[in-house]
Amino acid sequence: MPLNLEVKIPLKSFNLVIRNLQELNAEFVTTLYQQDVYFTNKGSLLKLRIENGNESLIRYNRNEKLKDRFSDYEVIHLASKGTEKFFSKLFKVEVVVEKKRLLYMYDNTRIHLDKINKLGNFLELETLVLKGKSDARKRFDNLVKLLNLDLKTQIRKSNFHLMKSHNRK
Repeated sequence: MPLNLEVKIPLKSFNLVIRNLQELNAEFVTTLYQQDVYFTNKGSLLKLRIENGNESLIRYNRNEKLKDRFSDYEVIHLASKGTEKFFSKLFKVEVVVEKKRLLYMYDNTRIHLDKINKLGNFLELETLVLKGKSDARKRFDNLVKLLNLDLKTQIRKSNFHLMKSHNRK
């Protein structure tokens, strides 16, 4: 199962981060329009991601109480459309999260600049574990330093939990 090290930080604006990414020669990959449909699932989070017309199922676990936010995940890319309608007959839809994501890459780290409907702007880093957790931690810490991020401002909740809290208000 793939594993990555993650952080999520709220931002007022993307401008400073984009300037820093440009100075680092981080690769701008694309703009993604995503809808994540979270289904009731015991023991992990299960979401259908509809991204620029493509669909995939993502199941993941992450312990938000540990110092490091390592996620293990599985992705199934789907060939057909209409998965949401099919799955909503089998599982309860818990939450829908819609966002526009600017995707950058730097040293095997996905850098997401997310504008999430109803929640605001966020920066997410996802460093892929390739040569062990300590190597991932080194690359992750280096990027945090280069981007001048304050990890004390991180949010230790998934978009699923943030949206559920927002919807209860």
